[in-house]
Amino acid sequence: MIKLLHVEDDADIREIAEMSLSLTGEFDIIQCASGEDALSRVADYTPDVILLDMMMPGMTGRQTLEAMRKMPHLADVPAIFMTARAQFDEQEELRKIGAAEVISKPFDPMELGEQIKAAIKK
Repeated sequence: MIKLLHVEDDADIREIAEMSLSLTGEFDIIQCASGEDALSRVADYTPDVILLDMMMPGMTGRQTLEAMRKMPHLADVPAIFMTARAQFDEQEELRKIGAAEVISKPFDPMELGEQIKAAIKK
């Protein structure tokens, strides 16, 4: 099982992603509605991959990842961003700060699991 931490403020997107990934039978998913919630959850949890929304109230996905990278047990965990603003320059900037992949919203629920698995194999 791939331990996945999903950080997304939109409840509908969380639900769609959870349904999509659960159907594969390959993911153990913990979901958080904010960066702050995610930071409290990872104090004693190390996921195999982190799936982050980019635009969230409070802490952005980028700020959340930067805070997680300061935690030794999360320093090298692959991170994938999901964003509706997927221009090439922004994708390149996210990769420079350590994103393994950038998935555009709206995403294809049928492809999400494969996209995540491909990104963590890189």
